[in-house]
Amino acid sequence: MITNTKRAYFDALRTLAAGGISAAYAAVGTPSAFPIRGFCITNDTQGDLIFSDDPNVAAGKWFIAQGSYKLWDVQANQNAKKDDAFEMTVGTQFYVKQVTAPTSGDVYIEILH
Repeated sequence: MITNTKRAYFDALRTLAAGGISAAYAAVGTPSAFPIRGFCITNDTQGDLIFSDDPNVAAGKWFIAQGSYKLWDVQANQNAKKDDAFEMTVGTQFYVKQVTAPTSGDVYIEILH
């Protein structure tokens, strides 16, 4: 019998339609209620986009081309017996803005906590 095990959960899907994306940052969904251990951003629009977890970073943090995605395992390569610090904090909010104006589609953010 295994005791004292931890379990990961997927949070509710965050999404924003192309019509809500402009040259200014727009929030995608709600802030995280749990520490983020992994996440995936999918750009299913017809425009190239910039994402950030800080709307004050004008240049953004992540470029995601139209029709593509990026996946991060925040806790990769950590020592599970000693280190549980590789995570994004509670309250993380994701934002998006356009590089080229999206004409259709949606963006999606999937979070593992």
